[in-house]
Amino acid sequence: MEYRNEAALEFLATRRSHPPKLLTEPGPSRDQVQELLTLAARTPDHGKLEPWRFLVLGRSRLDRLQPLLRQEVLNDGQDEAAADKAASAFSSPVIVAVISSPVDSTKIPQWEQVLSAGAVCLGLVNAALASGWGAAWLTGFAATNDDFARSHLGLRDGERVAGLVHIGTRGNTPPERPRPDIATKTSWLE
Repeated sequence: MEYRNEAALEFLATRRSHPPKLLTEPGPSRDQVQELLTLAARTPDHGKLEPWRFLVLGRSRLDRLQPLLRQEVLNDGQDEAAADKAASAFSSPVIVAVISSPVDSTKIPQWEQVLSAGAVCLGLVNAALASGWGAAWLTGFAATNDDFARSHLGLRDGERVAGLVHIGTRGNTPPERPRPDIATKTSWLE
């Protein structure tokens, strides 16, 4: 094939997310994050609706949110261990909240717009990894609890957190994990 990109294929075949607990300072600068967001925005977007937006949480904001998140988890009736785990997820140098923000459209279904926001999450993780950063796409209490997301992340009506993309300096490379058996997940209709 004339356009085969071996380096890109090798990257896709070996890419691994880096859990937040393995990320260290420094995180990417504002300019570096801007570049990553520009790359992530090159995503499928039927109708060019841009049904997503970015909320970049830097270290000082994350430090302020950690105790609030911990308390909200406790207020939700969960135990101390769950509260500590939720708060520890905000230890990453930078977190980009990708906000699914569907647009009213008679042509493009909302479901497709939500998928576009998910594609942005993966695009952002891959852009960060390809740029040499460690990164992971997670959700957790801060993303899934609507009250927390509205109060502390400024979500508007109809918006949801599609993902929290954690970015920082890579620590140890995580071990390879089992991958799907593609033959059992694939059907061919000919």
